[in-house]
Amino acid sequence: MHIHILGICGTFMGGVALLAREKGFQVSGADANVYPPMSTLLASQGITIQEGYAPDDLPQESDAVVVGNVMKRGLPVVEHLLDAHLPYISGPQWLYENILAERWVLAVAGTHGKTTTASMLAWILDYAGLQPGFLIGGVPENFGVSARLGGTPFFVVEADEYDTAFFDKRSKFVHYRPRTVILNNLEYDHADIFPDLAAIQTQFHHLMRMVPRNGLVVSNGQDQHLQSVLDQGCWTPVETFAVGDWEARYQQADGSVFEVLYQGESQGVVAWSQLGQHNVHNALAALAAAQHVGVPIAQSIAALASFQGVKRRMQLRGTVRDIAVYDDFAHHPTAIETTLAGLRAKVGSARILAVLEPRSNTMRMGVHQAHLAAALKMADQVFIYQPPGLDWDLQVVLDELADKSQLHQAIDTLVQAIGASAQPGEQVLVMSNGGFAGIHDKIIQNLADST
Repeated sequence: MHIHILGICGTFMGGVALLAREKGFQVSGADANVYPPMSTLLASQGITIQEGYAPDDLPQESDAVVVGNVMKRGLPVVEHLLDAHLPYISGPQWLYENILAERWVLAVAGTHGKTTTASMLAWILDYAGLQPGFLIGGVPENFGVSARLGGTPFFVVEADEYDTAFFDKRSKFVHYRPRTVILNNLEYDHADIFPDLAAIQTQFHHLMRMVPRNGLVVSNGQDQHLQSVLDQGCWTPVETFAVGDWEARYQQADGSVFEVLYQGESQGVVAWSQLGQHNVHNALAALAAAQHVGVPIAQSIAALASFQGVKRRMQLRGTVRDIAVYDDFAHHPTAIETTLAGLRAKVGSARILAVLEPRSNTMRMGVHQAHLAAALKMADQVFIYQPPGLDWDLQVVLDELADKSQLHQAIDTLVQAIGASAQPGEQVLVMSNGGFAGIHDKIIQNLADST
């Protein structure tokens, strides 16, 4: 069978393409932005990619067109698809019907931490010999790929609340019908899709309605927004982490060493390469989900010791002149603050230079502008890039941060300013949910040229 994927270079749709190819489908696709690493990864699997969405490029002989949620009504390719009565399906529905229907699905949902927690969980199951399949919106360093079929019934999926497709406005995760669910946290986000937090909570409630009685819901016991979702109805056993069933006793303030407590009893100590309270909570959730499928807690703790993290999640990109340059996906005030807190706990009083691109749809709409300055307060110096088309004035953030902030509208001048400011022993933390014009390598090269 032949499927053609619109939006194939996105992390989710690219993962769908890899799974389909591994299962024996003929796969082709198109995207407006075809660039490495996804383009080269797909090409290495024999997947043909077209750049752009020309209607005439839609293969008439394909068995189905898999439509990514970047596709909108009014786009010529979408109108042609409908006018020609070509068979089409959303990515999440295709995934369920062709991959997940017969699997024990472990879904990781929440505003923050989905990619990292799903990666931890997949690694724990793999370490335990369970050979899980997975589809993750990032690349776990332990695997080097974002998706694989696996060799057992267990399948870990990053369960996004974003809408499914132009013709299906439900959240993606309602298609997955999981047996084990992690609910990391819940805040208002995706303002381009949801009018308010209550609308997101409704989607999470729909997810809860699909979890069987012999399943498990692993929920953040500190999150009242999640508790409100559970209060709307939950027919499945619930275990809580952060407080409740799964807790941590910190042995290092930065979260690099902590004792695991399950229902008040010590289970062992995790000593690993990750930082921050948020990652400790992610680990507790993964431990709970792994235990549900039969992995002993001690074995899961041992697995976390060799967990290598995820690309673009506090990833050290390089160290030049004793200046460390990190890349992180943080793009919501809470994620920005927790990422900075983890780095601050590690480096103590050493200076941190935060570099931010407010790129997400919600950030571009200005929904988080009142909270952005406070989220950046742990940084010693803040460099903000103003991307084209931003719908609000970043000056309000700079005014609150006062003399420790700078605004730049050009990447080159931003790189030069960072290079002029950074000194040996300091940390440069770059935060964006996009490629940020390759700024990480440019900063490293600038620092090297200054030696």
